[in-house]
Amino acid sequence: MNRINSRKIILASSSPRRKQLLEEAGFWFETVSIPFEEVYPNDMATYHIAEYLAKEKSAVAKNQITGNEILLTADSIVVLGDNVFGKPKDFNEAYKILATLSGKKHLVYTGICLCDHQKSICATGKSEVYFREMNHDEITWYIHQYKPYDKAGAYAVQEWIGLCKISMIQGTYSNIMGLPTDLVYEALRNFEGAIDFPL
Repeated sequence: MNRINSRKIILASSSPRRKQLLEEAGFWFETVSIPFEEVYPNDMATYHIAEYLAKEKSAVAKNQITGNEILLTADSIVVLGDNVFGKPKDFNEAYKILATLSGKKHLVYTGICLCDHQKSICATGKSEVYFREMNHDEITWYIHQYKPYDKAGAYAVQEWIGLCKISMIQGTYSNIMGLPTDLVYEALRNFEGAIDFPL
């Protein structure tokens, strides 16, 4: 596949799902890992949290870009009411999160930030996810089978839950998976010389 961007992206993330999405969308990139603690102000509105964390990651990782490269950082959260669910620490926390989400609609926010040495563009993707009811055995089986400890909200849309327990989504699938690639592309179009569709 010919790449669509002529300026290489540096993806500061260890998420295999973000890497997969960029590959499938035809982007030219490489990945780097950065140490980062996902902490945000307690009084911050839930809509702003993911983008805030993406910006903070960008500030930490900006020294990873050289020359003409563009840095990409992202962060996802799951929200139900006033509850914000990040990555579960253990089985009990993952079980509690999924039991809370069972049978309800929740929101997935993914914040992105792209920057070079001259400018930065940040945005937030929003998707609504409708869960069917999940009983004790289903939740327990899913956690043991998929070990969703690196996933916001304790699940991945591309796994069993997405196939069997999501009845409807509003918003993009890629945003729920961890990276709103439509927003990444639109942001890249605003960086000089970033998109040129070479043949």
